[in-house]
Amino acid sequence: MHLKLGACVVALTMMSGCATGLNSMQEREYRAMESADVLVVEKKPEVGAALGLLPGGGSFYARSPGMGVVNLLFWPLSILWDPVSGYQGSMAINYDMSKHKLKRDMEAEITELDNQLTLGELETREYVTKKRDIERKFNFN
Repeated sequence: MHLKLGACVVALTMMSGCATGLNSMQEREYRAMESADVLVVEKKPEVGAALGLLPGGGSFYARSPGMGVVNLLFWPLSILWDPVSGYQGSMAINYDMSKHKLKRDMEAEITELDNQLTLGELETREYVTKKRDIERKFNFN
């Protein structure tokens, strides 16, 4: 009996460390992207948390199948940490997708600006000013 309880406590301690979310800087960027309405919502954090109540659901939803299997095996005890994993994993996916999209969009605008400079449609000073504006537009730090 004590062995099972000890194993559960060790597993719980190890699992709580697996629910890594965004760091404070990324959280700030996430909120800024959300308020600027540029956040790509591929996974809804609330759904990830709700699915975390099912055996391994939060982890599977957050694209962590290995953790999903472990949480499936530890269910119903995994109800204590899997909703958090699902929520934080969903936020991390949205953050990564948003950063990727913003980078792609910024590169496209800068490429267009480079083309205008190459064709002589822009002066160097105007090019630098517009490039800085584009970089500021896509910076959510």
